[in-house]
Amino acid sequence: MNNFFEVNKDAWNKRTIVNKTSAFYDVESFKQGKSSLNKLEFKALGNVEEKSLLHLQCHFGMDTLSWAREGAVVTGIDLSDEAINTAKQLSHKLNIPAEFICCNVYDVLQHIHKQYDIVFTSYGVIGWLPDLDKWAAIIGKALKPGGIFFLAEFHPVIWMFDDNFQYIKYAYHNEAVIKETQTGTYADRNADIQYEEYSWNHSLSEVINALLDHGLSILQFEELNYSYYNCFNNTIRGNDGYWRIKGLENKIPMMYAVKAIKMHG
Repeated sequence: MNNFFEVNKDAWNKRTIVNKTSAFYDVESFKQGKSSLNKLEFKALGNVEEKSLLHLQCHFGMDTLSWAREGAVVTGIDLSDEAINTAKQLSHKLNIPAEFICCNVYDVLQHIHKQYDIVFTSYGVIGWLPDLDKWAAIIGKALKPGGIFFLAEFHPVIWMFDDNFQYIKYAYHNEAVIKETQTGTYADRNADIQYEEYSWNHSLSEVINALLDHGLSILQFEELNYSYYNCFNNTIRGNDGYWRIKGLENKIPMMYAVKAIKMHG
């Protein structure tokens, strides 16, 4: 597994160099005060003033810092040292207090020394993790009793397709590691980078049961037939401003969200 993570770390370091200057992330607007968070996240978590928030797989910290702007006391975790360095630079430049830690998500408990009111993670995160049972155990231990976990993620149906959404290529359930060679990034498909990556598909039942097995109770589950982000091939933008796969508009789910609470200590 260590080799998988090292390869993925290299991939995310290369992606970060491109992503942080891309129009997709629009860091300049963020610097001017625009939040990188979406309606779904705000609706789920509401007022986070003075709440402690642990953001797992935070990339280069825009969502983490957006929660800090909303009043949360934030800690962001990511595998990529390039991403964490960029997050720290943004935090310093914008004078937004935040703690950022570079580590594998599976090693989080070695780096934090308290429990949090909120554990948050979103969009393109669990596919990089081979073992969701271990992931959910960490979430359970990182949360205070009564604390809230929130996941917003791309729907597993999306990951069954080939890159152009022409046919079913991968299994819905987690059968084996998926190895791919990529060029560019979702933020800039023409970027002059190439890298290998390893990922894993996870069904909805795998996600939900892992959380239930580690002391969390599901408060809300939602599936949506659109994406906030134009990060897939063959997409079309609807009148609502959201993105769908051309020819499959409103026929397949594209995102989902889980809100859960830790019931016991």
